[in-house]
Amino acid sequence: MAFWIASSPHNHNHTKTPNLMRLVILATIPGVFAQWYFFGWGNLIHIGLAMITALLSEFIVLSLRKKPIAHHLLDGSGLLTALLIGICLPALTPWWISVIGTLFAIVIVKQLYGGLGHNPFNPAMAGYVMLLVSFPIQMTLWQPPLSLLTVDLNFANTLTTILTGFTVEGYSVEQVRTSIDGITMATPLDTLKTNLGLGFTVLETITSPVFGENFSLGWEWVNAGFLLGGLFLLTKKAIAWQTPVSFLLSIFVCSFIGYSINPDANPSTMFHWFSGATMLGAFFILTDPVTGATSNKGRLIVGALAGLLVYLIRTLGGYPDGVAFAVLLCNMSAPLIDQYTRPRTYGHAKGEK
Repeated sequence: MAFWIASSPHNHNHTKTPNLMRLVILATIPGVFAQWYFFGWGNLIHIGLAMITALLSEFIVLSLRKKPIAHHLLDGSGLLTALLIGICLPALTPWWISVIGTLFAIVIVKQLYGGLGHNPFNPAMAGYVMLLVSFPIQMTLWQPPLSLLTVDLNFANTLTTILTGFTVEGYSVEQVRTSIDGITMATPLDTLKTNLGLGFTVLETITSPVFGENFSLGWEWVNAGFLLGGLFLLTKKAIAWQTPVSFLLSIFVCSFIGYSINPDANPSTMFHWFSGATMLGAFFILTDPVTGATSNKGRLIVGALAGLLVYLIRTLGGYPDGVAFAVLLCNMSAPLIDQYTRPRTYGHAKGEK
């Protein structure tokens, strides 16, 4: 049994929800595989923890609400939310981080508002932002690529680190994140933001090993994987093209202007595109049919607004990446944007109520 995702009264998406969710989950495989290849087992473990938490918590809430459990539990929306949370977390963050984030996303953001179709915010991004604000230390324990580590992070070591905070050999997370020269490594976005604040130029900063030979070691391939999955969704007509295209174009315009004015303090467009959660946000989060705009004009505006916000947060804000914050702000703006961009009903004159 399935139900439809449809935005009344004029915009209809006749894809069955379980089929759409399965398609989106399938499309994340290239990006998740790249995460595993470059950063190890951490995100896969967190995805598993988040999915178990999502199923259990949703089962309990649906039972309390006396809703048809199989109908809602098997629609795939909870598993997709858990998957996105697991993807976004630092690989070596403690196990309880993914559990708390998923509980907040499913119970508070989704079910408290009435379930799928009624939530005003994207559950995964709301859960992620809650974790980022509440547990800043744990949420900044980003792991450098495996090729830069001095500790062998096999499955057993990774699982032990997530559960206890130490590897089998007794190394802490901070020791794992320390490179051969004794420097604790962060993500390319974080490294760039920190170094620019210290007075270094972009050219001086990108000599760090975390940038690799291109834009950002490991992260460029993770973004390429999610780009591939996003193109797959576009070919299947599972998502509208307006939002991701507008989002990426907005980042391109903003970063091009910044780079043209001052290349010493502004990285290139390709760095912005292939770092952080850019492609994940473009194709898998902003395109959420429940919390995004429903009209074509509205999707273009939301995408452009999100791109601008991401660029401003990355360059002027206090966080290295701004995709999650941009998504929530756009979720808040989507109803108002729809109000002024929804096509008028056939037979009604412009301005008629």
